[in-house]
Amino acid sequence: VQLVETGGGSVQAGGSLRLSCQVSPFTYVRYCMAWFRQSPGKEREGVASMDATGTTTYVDSVKGRFTVSRDNGKSILYLQMDSLKSEDTAMYFCAAAGLGKIYCDDTWATGSDFGDWGQGIQVNVSS
Repeated sequence: VQLVETGGGSVQAGGSLRLSCQVSPFTYVRYCMAWFRQSPGKEREGVASMDATGTTTYVDSVKGRFTVSRDNGKSILYLQMDSLKSEDTAMYFCAAAGLGKIYCDDTWATGSDFGDWGQGIQVNVSS
């Protein structure tokens, strides 16, 4: 499984970025997938998940600002990030739970459900 993140970069606080995760093989994007982030000196944090039914879950700190979505035809998982804050600065990773994983477990944010990870992409938000 190959996961490739794009769309990161630097932005001022209040701005927006959209991350994309190209998924190969295409079938994986249709099951439980998620975005995580990690800042230096901090533990990895689950940001948003989407399961096969389209149900999404967000960490409290990004609710109302971030939106996870996918394009099955293009095999891409997106993370639209609006109203960015300096505390959103981190390396962002997409992750796939695998074929047949229709629902993301309640513990998805720990990362233990996910066997395949992208290489990560940096997001810097300046205040």
